[in-house]
Amino acid sequence: MTYTLVDAGVNLTNHQFEGEHQAIIARANAAGVQAMLLIGCDVPSSEQSLTLAKQYNQFSTAGVHPHDAKDATDELETTLTQLASNDCVVAIGECGLDYNRDFSPRDIQRSVLKRQLALAEKLNLPVYLHERDASEDMLNILANYNVRGVLHCFTGNAQALKDYLELGLYIGITGWVCDERRGKALQQLVPSIPLERLLIETDAPFLIPRTITPKPKSRKNEPAYLSYVCETLAKLYNVEPSTIATHSTANFYSLFDIAGR
Repeated sequence: MTYTLVDAGVNLTNHQFEGEHQAIIARANAAGVQAMLLIGCDVPSSEQSLTLAKQYNQFSTAGVHPHDAKDATDELETTLTQLASNDCVVAIGECGLDYNRDFSPRDIQRSVLKRQLALAEKLNLPVYLHERDASEDMLNILANYNVRGVLHCFTGNAQALKDYLELGLYIGITGWVCDERRGKALQQLVPSIPLERLLIETDAPFLIPRTITPKPKSRKNEPAYLSYVCETLAKLYNVEPSTIATHSTANFYSLFDIAGR
Protein backbone atom coordinates (compact mmCIF):
# COMPACT_ATOMS: atom_id res chain seq x y z
CA MET A 1 0.00 0.00 0.00
CA THR A 2 1.46 3.34 -1.09
CA TYR A 3 -1.02 5.70 0.55
CA THR A 4 -1.92 6.76 4.08
CA LEU A 5 -5.36 7.05 5.67
CA VAL A 6 -7.24 8.74 8.49
CA ASP A 7 -9.90 6.79 10.38
CA ALA A 8 -12.67 9.32 11.01
CA GLY A 9 -14.44 7.25 13.65
CA VAL A 10 -13.13 4.70 16.16
CA ASN A 11 -14.83 3.59 19.39
CA LEU A 12 -11.55 2.92 21.12
CA THR A 13 -13.12 3.10 24.59
CA ASN A 14 -15.40 0.16 23.79
CA HIS A 15 -14.98 -2.73 26.22
CA GLN A 16 -13.89 -5.01 23.37
CA PHE A 17 -10.64 -3.02 23.14
CA GLU A 18 -9.83 -3.07 26.85
CA GLY A 19 -6.11 -3.59 27.39
CA GLU A 20 -5.38 -3.51 23.64
CA HIS A 21 -5.11 0.21 22.90
CA GLN A 22 -1.38 0.32 22.25
CA ALA A 23 -1.44 -2.78 20.03
CA ILE A 24 -4.44 -1.54 18.05
CA ILE A 25 -2.80 1.79 17.33
CA ALA A 26 0.46 0.08 16.40
CA ARG A 27 -1.34 -2.18 13.93
CA ALA A 28 -3.19 0.81 12.51
CA ASN A 29 0.05 2.71 11.96
CA ALA A 30 1.60 -0.33 10.30
CA ALA A 31 -1.44 -0.47 7.98
CA GLY A 32 -0.99 3.14 6.89
CA VAL A 33 -3.52 4.80 9.23
CA GLN A 34 -1.76 8.00 10.23
CA ALA A 35 -4.45 9.37 12.57
CA MET A 36 -7.83 8.52 14.02
CA LEU A 37 -10.78 10.21 15.67
CA LEU A 38 -11.77 8.60 18.97
CA ILE A 39 -15.49 8.88 19.60
CA GLY A 40 -17.24 9.89 22.78
CA CYS A 41 -20.76 8.48 23.21
CA ASP A 42 -21.48 9.74 26.73
CA VAL A 43 -19.59 11.77 29.31
CA PRO A 44 -17.42 8.90 30.64
CA SER A 45 -16.42 7.68 27.16
CA SER A 46 -15.78 11.27 26.06
CA GLU A 47 -13.42 11.69 29.01
CA GLN A 48 -11.75 8.35 28.24
CA SER A 49 -11.43 9.18 24.54
CA LEU A 50 -9.71 12.44 25.42
CA THR A 51 -7.31 10.63 27.74
CA LEU A 52 -6.43 8.13 25.00
CA ALA A 53 -6.12 10.87 22.39
CA LYS A 54 -3.61 12.69 24.56
CA GLN A 55 -1.72 9.50 25.31
CA TYR A 56 -1.44 8.35 21.69
CA ASN A 57 -1.38 11.71 19.87
CA GLN A 58 -4.81 11.29 18.27
CA PHE A 59 -8.05 13.31 18.17
CA SER A 60 -11.36 12.87 19.96
CA THR A 61 -14.97 14.02 20.24
CA ALA A 62 -17.09 14.91 23.24
CA GLY A 63 -20.81 14.31 23.27
CA VAL A 64 -23.84 12.13 24.03
CA HIS A 65 -25.15 9.49 21.63
CA PRO A 66 -28.93 9.32 21.16
CA HIS A 67 -28.91 5.91 22.86
CA ASP A 68 -27.61 7.64 26.00
CA ALA A 69 -29.67 10.83 25.73
CA LYS A 70 -31.92 9.69 28.57
CA ASP A 71 -28.97 9.97 30.95
CA ALA A 72 -27.94 13.52 30.00
CA THR A 73 -27.88 15.89 32.97
CA ASP A 74 -28.37 19.63 33.33
CA GLU A 75 -24.60 19.94 33.57
CA LEU A 76 -24.03 18.48 30.09
CA GLU A 77 -23.11 21.74 28.38
CA THR A 78 -20.67 22.70 31.14
CA THR A 79 -18.98 19.31 31.05
CA LEU A 80 -18.69 19.19 27.26
CA THR A 81 -17.35 22.75 27.18
CA GLN A 82 -14.63 21.78 29.63
CA LEU A 83 -13.70 18.76 27.54
CA ALA A 84 -13.75 20.79 24.33
CA SER A 85 -11.23 23.24 25.78
CA ASN A 86 -8.58 20.59 25.08
CA ASP A 87 -6.88 20.79 21.69
CA CYS A 88 -7.40 17.06 21.10
CA VAL A 89 -11.19 17.49 21.11
CA VAL A 90 -12.17 18.54 17.59
CA ALA A 91 -15.94 17.95 17.49
CA ILE A 92 -19.13 17.72 19.54
CA GLY A 93 -20.75 14.29 19.36
CA GLU A 94 -21.53 11.57 18.74
CA CYS A 95 -24.95 13.14 18.80
CA GLY A 96 -28.10 12.68 16.78
CA LEU A 97 -31.30 10.66 16.52
CA ASP A 98 -31.86 6.91 16.44
CA TYR A 99 -35.44 5.81 15.80
CA ASN A 100 -34.29 2.32 14.88
CA ARG A 101 -33.59 1.14 18.41
CA ASP A 102 -35.19 3.90 20.50
CA PHE A 103 -32.97 3.26 23.50
CA SER A 104 -33.93 6.78 24.64
CA PRO A 105 -37.39 8.36 24.24
CA ARG A 106 -37.58 10.31 21.00
CA ASP A 107 -38.50 13.62 22.60
CA ILE A 108 -35.44 13.35 24.84
CA GLN A 109 -33.26 12.43 21.86
CA ARG A 110 -34.41 15.55 20.05
CA SER A 111 -33.89 17.76 23.08
CA VAL A 112 -30.36 16.50 23.77
CA LEU A 113 -29.44 16.80 20.10
CA LYS A 114 -30.59 20.43 20.05
CA ARG A 115 -28.56 21.18 23.16
CA GLN A 116 -25.43 19.79 21.56
CA LEU A 117 -26.00 21.56 18.25
CA ALA A 118 -26.41 24.85 20.11
CA LEU A 119 -23.21 24.18 22.03
CA ALA A 120 -21.29 23.31 18.86
CA GLU A 121 -22.52 26.54 17.31
CA LYS A 122 -21.44 28.50 20.39
CA LEU A 123 -18.00 26.86 20.51
CA ASN A 124 -17.58 27.00 16.71
CA LEU A 125 -16.89 23.28 16.56
CA PRO A 126 -18.06 20.69 14.01
CA VAL A 127 -20.57 18.02 15.00
CA TYR A 128 -20.20 14.26 14.65
CA LEU A 129 -23.71 13.09 13.80
CA HIS A 130 -25.56 9.79 14.10
CA GLU A 131 -28.90 9.12 12.40
CA ARG A 132 -30.93 5.95 11.96
CA ASP A 133 -34.46 5.96 10.52
CA ALA A 134 -34.85 9.60 11.57
CA SER A 135 -33.71 11.70 8.64
CA GLU A 136 -36.85 13.85 8.47
CA ASP A 137 -36.61 14.97 12.10
CA MET A 138 -32.83 15.26 11.90
CA LEU A 139 -32.95 17.52 8.84
CA ASN A 140 -35.70 19.68 10.32
CA ILE A 141 -33.62 20.20 13.46
CA LEU A 142 -30.34 20.80 11.67
CA ALA A 143 -31.95 23.50 9.53
CA ASN A 144 -32.28 25.66 12.66
CA TYR A 145 -28.58 25.70 13.48
CA ASN A 146 -25.49 27.05 11.79
CA VAL A 147 -23.38 23.94 12.14
CA ARG A 148 -20.86 22.03 10.07
CA GLY A 149 -19.94 18.41 10.52
CA VAL A 150 -20.17 14.84 9.32
CA LEU A 151 -23.11 12.46 9.08
CA HIS A 152 -21.19 9.41 10.27
CA CYS A 153 -21.80 5.87 8.99
CA PHE A 154 -24.33 6.98 6.40
CA THR A 155 -26.79 4.21 5.43
CA GLY A 156 -29.79 6.28 4.35
CA ASN A 157 -31.59 6.75 1.07
CA ALA A 158 -30.93 8.97 -1.94
CA GLN A 159 -33.16 11.82 -0.75
CA ALA A 160 -31.56 11.91 2.68
CA LEU A 161 -28.11 11.95 1.10
CA LYS A 162 -29.09 14.84 -1.17
CA ASP A 163 -30.52 16.78 1.76
CA TYR A 164 -27.49 16.23 4.00
CA LEU A 165 -25.15 17.32 1.23
CA GLU A 166 -27.23 20.44 0.63
CA LEU A 167 -26.75 21.33 4.30
CA GLY A 168 -23.00 21.23 3.68
CA LEU A 169 -22.35 18.09 5.70
CA TYR A 170 -19.59 15.61 5.02
CA ILE A 171 -20.59 11.97 4.67
CA GLY A 172 -18.84 9.19 6.60
CA ILE A 173 -18.65 5.74 5.01
CA THR A 174 -17.81 2.59 6.95
CA GLY A 175 -17.37 -1.12 6.26
CA TRP A 176 -21.13 -1.26 5.66
CA VAL A 177 -20.22 -0.47 2.05
CA CYS A 178 -18.18 -3.70 1.90
CA ASP A 179 -21.20 -5.87 2.73
CA GLU A 180 -22.47 -7.66 -0.36
CA ARG A 181 -25.80 -8.30 1.39
CA ARG A 182 -27.04 -5.18 3.16
CA GLY A 183 -24.62 -2.72 1.55
CA LYS A 184 -26.01 -2.84 -1.99
CA ALA A 185 -28.14 0.28 -1.70
CA LEU A 186 -25.25 2.25 -0.23
CA GLN A 187 -22.93 1.06 -2.97
CA GLN A 188 -25.29 2.51 -5.56
CA LEU A 189 -25.40 5.87 -3.77
CA VAL A 190 -21.67 6.27 -3.12
CA PRO A 191 -20.79 7.85 -6.50
CA SER A 192 -23.31 10.62 -5.66
CA ILE A 193 -21.10 11.74 -2.78
CA PRO A 194 -18.60 14.35 -4.02
CA LEU A 195 -15.05 13.30 -3.22
CA GLU A 196 -14.67 16.68 -1.51
CA ARG A 197 -17.29 15.61 1.06
CA LEU A 198 -16.17 12.05 1.73
CA LEU A 199 -14.78 10.73 5.01
CA ILE A 200 -13.93 7.09 5.68
CA GLU A 201 -14.14 5.38 9.04
CA THR A 202 -14.16 1.94 10.58
CA ASP A 203 -16.62 2.58 13.45
CA ALA A 204 -14.49 -0.09 15.13
CA PRO A 205 -15.06 -2.48 16.82
CA PHE A 206 -18.25 -2.66 14.74
CA LEU A 207 -18.90 -3.20 11.01
CA ILE A 208 -15.85 -5.25 10.08
CA PRO A 209 -15.46 -5.24 6.27
CA ARG A 210 -16.66 -8.50 4.75
CA THR A 211 -14.07 -8.09 1.99
CA ILE A 212 -11.12 -8.91 4.25
CA THR A 213 -9.10 -11.84 2.93
CA PRO A 214 -8.24 -14.20 4.40
CA LYS A 215 -11.15 -13.93 6.82
CA PRO A 216 -9.88 -12.94 10.27
CA LYS A 217 -10.57 -15.24 13.19
CA SER A 218 -12.06 -12.40 15.18
CA ARG A 219 -15.15 -10.51 14.04
CA LYS A 220 -13.91 -7.43 15.87
CA ASN A 221 -13.19 -4.53 13.54
CA GLU A 222 -10.19 -2.24 14.06
CA PRO A 223 -8.55 0.73 12.32
CA ALA A 224 -5.98 -1.51 10.63
CA TYR A 225 -8.81 -2.69 8.34
CA LEU A 226 -9.64 0.80 7.02
CA SER A 227 -7.89 0.11 3.72
CA TYR A 228 -10.64 -2.39 2.80
CA VAL A 229 -13.20 0.43 2.98
CA CYS A 230 -10.89 2.59 0.89
CA GLU A 231 -10.44 -0.10 -1.76
CA THR A 232 -14.18 -0.78 -2.05
CA LEU A 233 -14.86 2.93 -2.45
CA ALA A 234 -12.17 3.19 -5.11
CA LYS A 235 -13.96 0.53 -7.17
CA LEU A 236 -17.30 2.31 -6.80
CA TYR A 237 -15.83 5.66 -7.85
CA ASN A 238 -13.67 4.00 -10.53
CA VAL A 239 -10.50 5.64 -9.20
CA GLU A 240 -7.31 4.49 -7.54
CA PRO A 241 -7.41 3.85 -3.76
CA SER A 242 -4.81 6.58 -3.37
CA THR A 243 -7.35 9.07 -4.72
CA ILE A 244 -9.87 8.10 -2.03
CA ALA A 245 -7.12 8.30 0.57
CA THR A 246 -5.95 11.73 -0.57
CA HIS A 247 -9.41 13.28 -0.62
CA SER A 248 -10.71 11.72 2.61
CA THR A 249 -7.56 12.69 4.50
CA ALA A 250 -7.66 16.28 3.25
CA ASN A 251 -11.37 16.45 4.09
CA PHE A 252 -10.73 15.24 7.62
CA TYR A 253 -8.12 17.91 8.33
CA SER A 254 -10.25 20.59 6.71
CA LEU A 255 -13.51 19.77 8.50
CA PHE A 256 -11.93 19.47 11.91
CA ASP A 257 -9.62 22.44 11.32
CA ILE A 258 -6.45 20.46 11.97
CA ALA A 259 -3.11 21.35 10.43
CA GLY A 260 -1.90 18.31 8.47
CA ARG A 261 0.85 16.31 10.08
